[in-house]
Amino acid sequence: MDLFTILFYVFALITLGAACVVVFSRHIVRAAFALLFAFFGVAGLYVFLLADFIAVTQLMVYIGGILVLIIFGVMLTQKQINVDIKTSPVQTWPAVLIVAALAGVLIGMFWSTDWARMGEISTATTATTPKLGEMLLTTYVLPFEVASVILLVALVGSAMIARRERNT
Repeated sequence: MDLFTILFYVFALITLGAACVVVFSRHIVRAAFALLFAFFGVAGLYVFLLADFIAVTQLMVYIGGILVLIIFGVMLTQKQINVDIKTSPVQTWPAVLIVAALAGVLIGMFWSTDWARMGEISTATTATTPKLGEMLLTTYVLPFEVASVILLVALVGSAMIARRERNT
């Protein structure tokens, strides 16, 4: 195995391990910090896919913005956040069956797909940012603008809801 394969598996294990801690942890602070490692692992996997812009966006937006906001929100809450989640067999068994069915479908798709193998990948490729910018301003300008309008409407709506709750 070469260095790239080893590093890929390291980032994959970091991502999967941290994601399991996020899902199964009963402490919200531990889950938030595990989310940091999961986001970092995903950014590393984007680097292996030669998607430099997406990797940096992952770091800046998710780790730099959203995760810091979650951690500050958890740390600055006045009330004790000790929620003990109790599940009953009525909830557990259907969930186990659904997960088993989805896992079976995914494993079946994995083994039945004829995976194409790429040749040697050159690491001296050009940056993806100029091509992404060109596509956003030509081919995908309408979906880009629709997404920005929807985000603006959501922001205005959330501000109105927050103001209305504060006035009552």
